[in-house]
Amino acid sequence: MKFESVDLKQLPDNPFRLIGDQWTLVTAGSADSFNTMTASWGGVGVLWNKPVATIYIRPQRYTYEFLEKSDTFTLSFFSEQYRSALKLCGAKSGREVDKVKETGLTPVTEEGSVYFDEARLVFVCKKLYFDDIKPENFYTPDLEINYPNRDYHRMYIGEIQKALIAK
Repeated sequence: MKFESVDLKQLPDNPFRLIGDQWTLVTAGSADSFNTMTASWGGVGVLWNKPVATIYIRPQRYTYEFLEKSDTFTLSFFSEQYRSALKLCGAKSGREVDKVKETGLTPVTEEGSVYFDEARLVFVCKKLYFDDIKPENFYTPDLEINYPNRDYHRMYIGEIQKALIAK
């Protein structure tokens, strides 16, 4: 598929539906070695006068290893026809399954970042900041329900350097 750069302020998507309902594939690594996983938590906005995306990854996820080593990550968004691929990428580990082979998705590499040719929208992000979720900072204890194993997410904030939309 062909992609073209688009001004972030011209995106037609609602970020709450885009991430929370439609989900995204978070991908990090290089053409030779990368992993992707499905995420339904995250956000987009403006921080430090830059357009940013925020993602949350648990330390036991295979993608975490790639994010720790990479300067960039991508968020790939798909049409509903790829829901089963997104489900597989969220349910299976790249340590055990070749997600590209299992889903039939086609990786594309651009300037060291990996995303997928079947995506309808891609954010290419450069890591700016990370921090770990700390239970002592929860204002309401009910949030602990998300962490029965106390495996708190690492938050990554990345500058959205490029938004690509399928033609």
